Amino acid sequence: MNLLESQRVIAAALMQPWNPRGRAALAAAGLIKPNSRLSAAERLEIYSRSYWCRLMDSLREDFPGLEAILGHAAFERAAAAYLADCPSTSFTLRDLGSRLESWLRAHRRYAGRNPALATDMARLEWAHIVAFDGLAEPILQPGDVAAPAPGFRLGVQPYLSLLDLGYPVDRMRVAVNAGKRPARTAAETVFLAVHRLDHTVYYRRLRAEEFRLLGALRAGKPIGAAIRLAFRESTVHAEERPELLQAWFAAWTGLGWLTARPAAAKGTNS
Repeated sequence: MNLLESQRVIAAALMQPWNPRGRAALAAAGLIKPNSRLSAAERLEIYSRSYWCRLMDSLREDFPGLEAILGHAAFERAAAAYLADCPSTSFTLRDLGSRLESWLRAHRRYAGRNPALATDMARLEWAHIVAFDGLAEPILQPGDVAAPAPGFRLGVQPYLSLLDLGYPVDRMRVAVNAGKRPARTAAETVFLAVHRLDHTVYYRRLRAEEFRLLGALRAGKPIGAAIRLAFRESTVHAEERPELLQAWFAAWTGLGWLTARPAAAKGTNS
């Protein structure tokens, strides 16, 4: 067995809950020498437990709102099961929770008494991570609009997430950040933008029409078509729309949300 093969055998034993009698642990222990105080399995267990403690700490740091909803013990069980099903495949712990929301949807027994609330919080907290260090494109410049190239489209920053939520998890997460216990809350439709400004993550609530407009721009719709889509079946009177649009575009531009999509671009920029 060469070095690479040995590394893979040991990694397979470490990247799952420790079981000294499991096939992976037995195979890895056969590659490790015991010493005067510890057996090969005991030496391996030290690294396994250290690895898992670090992963659990990372999830706890990234998803404090979810832990507050589920409770500490239930969160620990969910995190351990998630990590066993979805082991890290990235060089960075930043990506560790990228599949947590979809995993919770598929494993509702780990999502607590209110799975919809738990998955909403997981969505928000992953969006928080994306907003913090996600890719940024050059922001829209006045010349991009004054003299647009053929096929010009407005785009939306990749780090900005647009969330349609069934619970006010944004306010719950703010309470958790302040060291408070989030109060029990009723269902509430929330349209939310999760973004960053000056290296700080913010949550900004949106009107339904504003949310749809940003989503249409992200999908590559021309501005006119995006506006029509945003106000389809809207209760906002036609005479009120220009003022709303002016305020929205001014706010988005000031926040750096808008980008100029290349003329040949197709699809989404998310």
